[in-house]
Amino acid sequence: MRSRGLERRSGGLSVMRSCLLLLFIQVSAPAAPVEARRVRGGRAQTRRVQPSPPHRERVEGAESFPLDFTAVEGNMDNFMIQIKNLAQSLYPCSAQKLDQDMKLHFLKNVSVTCNDGSPAGYYIKESKGSKRWLVFLEGGWYCFNRQTCDGRYETMRRLMSSTKWPQTRTGTGILSPQPEENPHWWNANMVFIPYCSSDVWSGATAKTDHSDYAFMGSLIIKEVVNELLTKGLDNAKVLLLAGSSAGGTGVLLNVDHVAEQLASLGHPGVRVRGLADSGWFLDNKQYRFTDCLDTISCAPTEAIKRGIRYWGGLVPENCRQAHVGEEWNCFFGYKVYPTLKSPVFVVQWLFDEAQLTVDNVHLTGQPLHEGQWRYIQNLGHELRSTLRDVPAMFAPACLSHELITRTYWMDIQVKGTSLPRALHCWDRSLQDNFHINSSHGNHNHQNHKAPPMRGCPLHLIDSCPWPHCNPTCPTIRDQLTGQEMSVIQFLKHLGFDVQKMAQQQGMDPGKLLGMLNNGN
Repeated sequence: MRSRGLERRSGGLSVMRSCLLLLFIQVSAPAAPVEARRVRGGRAQTRRVQPSPPHRERVEGAESFPLDFTAVEGNMDNFMIQIKNLAQSLYPCSAQKLDQDMKLHFLKNVSVTCNDGSPAGYYIKESKGSKRWLVFLEGGWYCFNRQTCDGRYETMRRLMSSTKWPQTRTGTGILSPQPEENPHWWNANMVFIPYCSSDVWSGATAKTDHSDYAFMGSLIIKEVVNELLTKGLDNAKVLLLAGSSAGGTGVLLNVDHVAEQLASLGHPGVRVRGLADSGWFLDNKQYRFTDCLDTISCAPTEAIKRGIRYWGGLVPENCRQAHVGEEWNCFFGYKVYPTLKSPVFVVQWLFDEAQLTVDNVHLTGQPLHEGQWRYIQNLGHELRSTLRDVPAMFAPACLSHELITRTYWMDIQVKGTSLPRALHCWDRSLQDNFHINSSHGNHNHQNHKAPPMRGCPLHLIDSCPWPHCNPTCPTIRDQLTGQEMSVIQFLKHLGFDVQKMAQQQGMDPGKLLGMLNNGN
């Protein structure tokens, strides 16, 4: 027994020595400027990071705790006291690092499920003391009949089942807990709801003996909100319902439902807002018509018409009344937005890759035909026209899809303003609008707006007419070689004709070429 105790003691000392050595190196290392690499759209940028002032770097009596190694030989008890004190002094930092990730919680109401009947759930990182909540809806297309859902289950099961969800998730972009990456929302309560209903967050249909799949996206959101009320949402000031792609459309479909739900449960003081990223799709005519055989090639209008019947989809009440018998219209942003009561900020690439895909314009690396190029330009023009009356929006002229959870989301700018800055301006303007609307007894975001603040723009949309004419667009890479491409290389790769484009724009070809080479 004594020898086993000595072995344990010896082993423990060995571990302690290793830990202490690492701590000693970390604590005593000189504070020198470091190089931080930040990636924007796949391009690494190097910047100098200066050391923080000493009073910020050190906590009195914590990192400067003296380490007396002679105590190991003389008195084990004193040594252990030192270790305990040191561990306690460092614990807050280590615990904070461990709590950066969002943790998985399955819904207590087990009747609300994913497509395959497995339990739905959410990831959460609570921020004690914060009265702001950010609830994010994941995207990932949809399926609209038995055939497309079976194929989705075989190839993308994670989007239909919770059986292999990880226990934690790391937030990025607007979900990041790091103020350098997320300057205005980093300390909010973060909630990520995985997409496992394949119904654009609209369904309210359970799986039965007669149906192969459940479609309960709308009910999943409702149940998550119910559970969050027990975790502090009942005392919240603001709930931002955000989402990307199908999740962005889900925001438009559910933001008023969430506001009404909270009000009906006795929490009308929680101000509900929406942030719809890359979910503002058009019901336009495809470039090339194809039969509706799969999700990718099926025209958006036809896919949603079939899907809403298959899912038992729900839409906002005002929009339903405006489109009785044709509720599928409510899945398209420019049609549902005017009917919403809750304020919504729209983020939309003018040349959205998912929109081009469903329109059967496939950028495969081959030069585009003139008709395809003209179609892409017209798409940008159509999107601009549908966004004209949206007061709070961010629309860069880039060829991409999704933005708010990208690590480079701070680097994209429209007219010199970044998206986080625009969202901050929107947040400030809503404070004024809330008081004005309250005094008028009207909470509809379409009326009684405060005048815009100087230097704080909200309506940000690029005016240049072709993809990637904005110099802050994400990096483009050649699909075959993986090499970075300049804007002019990219446009020529797509079959861009400088002479013809200059003629259309009424410009000198040399001037246009110079603008493109400069990334303008």
